[in-house]
Amino acid sequence: MLPRGCSPSRQHLDPAISQRPDAAEGWSRPIEINMASCRYRDLSMRTQNRFLKLFAQARIRLLCSMICCIAFAAHAQDAVPNGAFNTNTSPASAEAKVKTSEATQDRWSLHAQSTFIWQRKSAFDAPYTGPQSLRTAREYSHTWSATAFLGVRLWQGGEFYLNPESVAGMPLSDLYGLASINNGEIQKNGGPIPREYFARFFVRQTFGLGGEQLQVDDGPNQVASNYDRRRIVFTAGKIAQTDIFEKSSYANDPRSQFLNWALITHGAWDYAADARAYTIGVAGEWYIDDWVIRAGRFMEPDTANGTVLNYNVGRFHGDQFELEYGHVIGGLPGAVRFMAFRNRALAGNYRDAVNAARATGELPDVSNVRKDASKTGFAISLEQRLTSEIGLFLRASTADDKVEEYAFTEIDNTGSGGLSMQGDHWHRPNDTFSIAFSTSGLNRDHRDYLAAGGLGGFLGDGQLKRYGRESVVEAYYNMQIVKGLNFTLDFQQITNPGYNADRRGPVRVVGGRLRWGL
Repeated sequence: MLPRGCSPSRQHLDPAISQRPDAAEGWSRPIEINMASCRYRDLSMRTQNRFLKLFAQARIRLLCSMICCIAFAAHAQDAVPNGAFNTNTSPASAEAKVKTSEATQDRWSLHAQSTFIWQRKSAFDAPYTGPQSLRTAREYSHTWSATAFLGVRLWQGGEFYLNPESVAGMPLSDLYGLASINNGEIQKNGGPIPREYFARFFVRQTFGLGGEQLQVDDGPNQVASNYDRRRIVFTAGKIAQTDIFEKSSYANDPRSQFLNWALITHGAWDYAADARAYTIGVAGEWYIDDWVIRAGRFMEPDTANGTVLNYNVGRFHGDQFELEYGHVIGGLPGAVRFMAFRNRALAGNYRDAVNAARATGELPDVSNVRKDASKTGFAISLEQRLTSEIGLFLRASTADDKVEEYAFTEIDNTGSGGLSMQGDHWHRPNDTFSIAFSTSGLNRDHRDYLAAGGLGGFLGDGQLKRYGRESVVEAYYNMQIVKGLNFTLDFQQITNPGYNADRRGPVRVVGGRLRWGL
């Protein structure tokens, strides 16, 4: 860790040189330390680090105590008889139809979760390693998160939710070298010391438009409610966009499903978010029988992959549109979704960076050519239940990535798909086995930028003589130990990390995930 008051150089060096997991910026690029200016700060910094660790432990104990209180309250909450509020909710998943007279609605929703993920990357051979390459040596990574989900019914159709959260983690290779990053729980500004923040705080307002009455059960960020089949829903506040858009039943949540970034949502969807994957904005949903229309506008970070959101949402923003059609084939449910998105941000153009570097004889740097720029993209997905125990999902997405990735990862086009099977056949109905693949690529401008020695948000081997699509195969087995406690075994194989066929691997990552939730 770089002591405060020491001045790092701006040049990119070998990964062996010290890193600075800065409290504000998170995982920074390699930096050079002026040891002479830091010599007399070592003792005070060690004392400060001990204090910070003790302070972090105290915060964790406080959070754990809060979660225990929530667990107690969750079992003690009173159900409100149906009709007292006459409200509707907005989840996209299919709910069971019930008679209104038999349903109940709750005033409160109190839940919590904690997830620990451990991973081991095998060593692999490569002819060279650049400043932002995936390291060839064996590596270990871990993440831990704890979240409380607090919800309250405010008025007819209105609900408020608050999610305090604590996260810690250590990535592989300082989060460099992969576009299809191996752990969906890792954060761009993460570190080994847990940090607490409010992940979500938002209001949801539902207006019923008639049709059959449906009941949705109590759950995380969901007060048990009745709602009309036809309805309009508005959500405003701080959320993750994947809470609303591209809500796949089989590949959406890294705390219980696939871990790889290329599988948890559309890989080419550079959705507006801060370094923790949350943003502030407004979304609307219109449910018309089997159809759903969704649209929203959200804040971009003030810099690429930054921790601070830009509140000038009129100038810089991410716009989303999604059309969903739910269907039943042979008595088995499925859905098709089409998405279009457009981002507006202060972003650098890859071709401009390459041209500027040719004129100066230096390496291209996309951060030196940033200006107001737009990016558009499209995506389509399908999910279908094949039997009562087996489900299928398919995705494809592409973006006009002439400008740098701003909030997600360095994927310009991707296709993915997989199968998920419940454990009924082996008498473990609460277990799940799933397997999926993805193949991701870059456009020509992005490739030329990396080939000229440019560094992106995650990638930078220093050269790219032989381009190859980055592909992932992931399989996991999620087993229920007891109700509310699950353990998952996970395996990933990644070929051509960083789109570099000279460093093709394959890279193998094995891991385990322990999740508790109520």
